[in-house]
Amino acid sequence: MSSRTTSARIEAAIGQLLRRSTRTHLYDSMVAGLDGVDSTTYPVLSGVARWQPISATNLAQEIGIDRTATTRYASRLQQAGLVDRVPDPADARATLLRLTPAGEQIVETMRSRLVGHLEEATADWPDEEAQRFASSLERLVDTLSRR
Repeated sequence: MSSRTTSARIEAAIGQLLRRSTRTHLYDSMVAGLDGVDSTTYPVLSGVARWQPISATNLAQEIGIDRTATTRYASRLQQAGLVDRVPDPADARATLLRLTPAGEQIVETMRSRLVGHLEEATADWPDEEAQRFASSLERLVDTLSRR
């Protein structure tokens, strides 16, 4: 099999993983029964957890949602008590988003659920194959991130 064919297979798999319907289904399963977060606010909450404290503008760039929607979703998360806005020490006119303790608990639950989904999906894989996949995926992400 040629490397082009392998690359095309990777492209197709990543495309399927990134499809809105695939992401929404995954987000729905991670937030089911959790107060204050849903599949639309999930990327904002997850992004705040990953890069906090962060401005809504920078968060929007990181998660690929426009700034207006990011701000609207952050406001919903703030009303639910999951996110706080704090003054930006570098700019007195700006605020940064960060998780509240309740937000941290929700994120931990969501991450545990995602790990559980991944463990289920790879349960019948030989351990060596799963380890190779994880290493290869990390390497691919690292390479693509540096470009």
